[in-house]
Amino acid sequence: MNDPLFQDDDEANTPLRPEEREQLIPTYITLRHELNEAEQMNIAAALRWARARQRNVLKPGVLNELHRRMFGDVWKWAGKYRTTGRNIGVEAYRIEPDVRQLVDDVSYWVEHGAYPPDEICMRFSHRLVAVQPFPNGNGRLSRLAGDLLARQLGQAAFSWGRASLIDAGETRARYISALRAADNHDIAPLLAFARS
Repeated sequence: MNDPLFQDDDEANTPLRPEEREQLIPTYITLRHELNEAEQMNIAAALRWARARQRNVLKPGVLNELHRRMFGDVWKWAGKYRTTGRNIGVEAYRIEPDVRQLVDDVSYWVEHGAYPPDEICMRFSHRLVAVQPFPNGNGRLSRLAGDLLARQLGQAAFSWGRASLIDAGETRARYISALRAADNHDIAPLLAFARS
């Protein structure tokens, strides 16, 4: 069975640096599916935390705390902005001001009804994943943050293609294609995918 722990063959994934890989907390994890399972259990706990008190993802520090809760049992760097460059995302020195600007922009859109609620959520999710603020888990964070914002705006959570986006496959390919369209200022495919 070919199940290496750290695969870098998907250009849409954020590859971890060796020093980040060394910060894996559970010592039993040696295979990729074990890592995915541990992260998924941690994410489920974070979702319960986020829903318990209707966390406002547009408040300072909530995105960091959400990421920490999503990955903190698995990675020591969870909730901390990355400090190194990546194949995607902004330069590390831009992360904090870009996230602050994103939250300010989205708060303005919500307050002034600049877009319909679903579109606000997709623009938020897309820009968050484009920044790539953390060493890994940015796509999962951006989708969960989009879901939480949707609930704040009185909308149902998104289905995100109704399949796991962790493993490569047709659903993940559609998601990546929709993100690339949004990169080119066409949000419609991402809106359609999120509700598919």
